[in-house]
Amino acid sequence: MVSIFSKDPLFWNTWAQHTLKNALTLQKLNQNTAKNLILFLGDGMGIPTVTAARILKGQLSGLSGEETQLEMDKFPFVALSKTYNTNAQVSDSAGTATAYLCGVKANEGTVGVSAAAVRSQCNTTQGNEVTSILRWAKEAGKSVGIVTTTRVNHATPSAAYAHCVDRDWFSDGEMPAEAVQAGCKDIARQLFENIPNIDVIMGGGRKYMFPKNQSDVEYPGEKKHFGTRKDGRNLVEEWTNRMKNKVSSKYVWNKKELLSLNPNNVDYILGLFEPGDLPYNLERNTETDPSLTEMVELAIKILRKNPRGFYLLVEGGRIDHGHHEGKAKQALHEAVEMDRAIGRADLITSIYDTMTVVTADHSHMFNFGGYTPRGNTIFGLAPMLSDVDQKPFTAILYGNGPGFKVINGLRENVSTLDYQENNYQAQSAVPLRMETHGGEDVAVFAKGPMAHLLHGVHEQNYIPHVMAYAACIGQNRDHCMSSSGAFSLSPALPSMAALLTLTRLLC
Repeated sequence: MVSIFSKDPLFWNTWAQHTLKNALTLQKLNQNTAKNLILFLGDGMGIPTVTAARILKGQLSGLSGEETQLEMDKFPFVALSKTYNTNAQVSDSAGTATAYLCGVKANEGTVGVSAAAVRSQCNTTQGNEVTSILRWAKEAGKSVGIVTTTRVNHATPSAAYAHCVDRDWFSDGEMPAEAVQAGCKDIARQLFENIPNIDVIMGGGRKYMFPKNQSDVEYPGEKKHFGTRKDGRNLVEEWTNRMKNKVSSKYVWNKKELLSLNPNNVDYILGLFEPGDLPYNLERNTETDPSLTEMVELAIKILRKNPRGFYLLVEGGRIDHGHHEGKAKQALHEAVEMDRAIGRADLITSIYDTMTVVTADHSHMFNFGGYTPRGNTIFGLAPMLSDVDQKPFTAILYGNGPGFKVINGLRENVSTLDYQENNYQAQSAVPLRMETHGGEDVAVFAKGPMAHLLHGVHEQNYIPHVMAYAACIGQNRDHCMSSSGAFSLSPALPSMAALLTLTRLLC
């Protein structure tokens, strides 16, 4: 419902003055050392998705929606990130993950390796590995965690721990025989071998951890959920056995087991809640599958016990899947759920010692328009008919994707459909089985220590360097004072040789 005060200039002037006073306080920069780092990654959460999710959040509360604030909207610093891969103008989630986790731009389809590695060519892996901020944090003595709504070995989380020339090598069952014989490791195996004792791992992907044809604990009769590993290894059992000496470790596979845990008594957790990706939040079984918010809350409560702090990667991964399927309602509800998780994280951390960054890996061919009036349901129709084919159209449309339909040579009449149904596929301009990513810049929201370093327009690989600088980890430690929580006055500067090299590259 539109505010009755919005017609009064006093309403807008007062609001603007309040915002101005808050903005003036940002002159007092937070230059504390970041004890904790949290990166929220909305996979496929381009700026149009952020705006539409904001409207949806408000409308879910009975408001018109446009004036609503997402949790990320409240962050004081905002930047833009250039998302291209080294070999792609429009990026994928693997090459981008390598950028914002490892600090190095890479080729599409590869994770945790530099651009010298070639997708699917096993022999280009060795010597081209790059390490992630999650590893830097672990080596600095911090606790580390990964929480995702996709498989834990999907493109985004895998760049935190794996070095793989193909993002689809989920287990050895998906790898070509020659790659296995050449010594390349599948991503699920690397999850447990590359960085010992990742403190928190939560998401989907059970089937990639178990021997081929082993039935799933939750879906014992469904072959599509059976184990996929050809090497016969049971990685969950191996993890459980290895962690036996750590009495505070737990493996869980459903919400009841997860929420029954006392985070004060758990230091290590492996939570695998589905054979593949977790279901969309709109379709989630609230009795058996945890929400992203529930997983994030427990993760932080476990990780924050470490006096040296923590690094946590959180992925709202199915925003991307909803868009690929042309299902805007699924995608936007996923974005709203991630924003809810951001709000919960804010309640149990402090802006004084926790740097929180929210961003996306790439955008999508998703948008909304059509001169819709204030408060129009985000999933509704534009207020006029097309002046070409005289048919109605929804505000939400895709540039390409599965929503392209022609009936008797004409565009489908959406008014004959339930266009607000959860799985409705919005109309697209170009027919594709799966909608594609978009190539525009994405937003970066930041708060907490040194958040002001995220400003303007940056290359995507800048993000982990800023976060490492804020926390005094990785290669960004020389500027830190060991005796206090404040930064020294002299930031670390690159060597003259490095500057000259960079200058030559840019010329």
